[in-house]
Amino acid sequence: MARFPKREEEVYTLAQEMIAGYLAKPAIFVHADVNALQNALFEYQGARQWMLCWEATVKHWTEQKESALEELETVMKRQLAKSEIDTVDNPKQLKRIGWGPKAEPRKLTPPGMPRHLDAIHQGKGTIELDWKPPALHSGGQVRNYVVLRRDKPEPNKPFGPWQQSQSAIETETFLTNQPQGIDLEYRIAAINSAGTSVPSNSVAAVL
Repeated sequence: MARFPKREEEVYTLAQEMIAGYLAKPAIFVHADVNALQNALFEYQGARQWMLCWEATVKHWTEQKESALEELETVMKRQLAKSEIDTVDNPKQLKRIGWGPKAEPRKLTPPGMPRHLDAIHQGKGTIELDWKPPALHSGGQVRNYVVLRRDKPEPNKPFGPWQQSQSAIETETFLTNQPQGIDLEYRIAAINSAGTSVPSNSVAAVL
């Protein structure tokens, strides 16, 4: 069963086919009002042509506007830079032209301490660690984490120094090729360009 088209181009095509068929076989389609259909099609074609012309015009002037805006911004930035030099002794004067002094750079601080370190899985030479990020507002933004490990090769001797074992972006990591059969301790530190956080709590393991 035929369905009336929904797309504009399909409606346009069907109108043309209807007119061609009515004109070719007037004896069959005796009730066809070809004049009404042709007039409606002409109206549509005229409106469509105007729309296409206006679309081209709008596109042209939109491009002109964007180009002019870009040039305006370039001139404004150049003038503002000069005005900042003019008012270097009293930057508050920039408010007279709707501008203002440059904001002081925010001082970056080291991150806060990572929290709740836990060994969620241990295997032969492997360990999976999970922790929570530093508490909100406890320090600067974290860039990455480092996993610190220290070893105790002999039961009656102290642990060795903390050493970096691996780095991580997320708040979890899976370590492989870890020493086996000796006491190990792990902890996490957060890092950014301002420095290193206080390390997290430690977890012990024998893999």
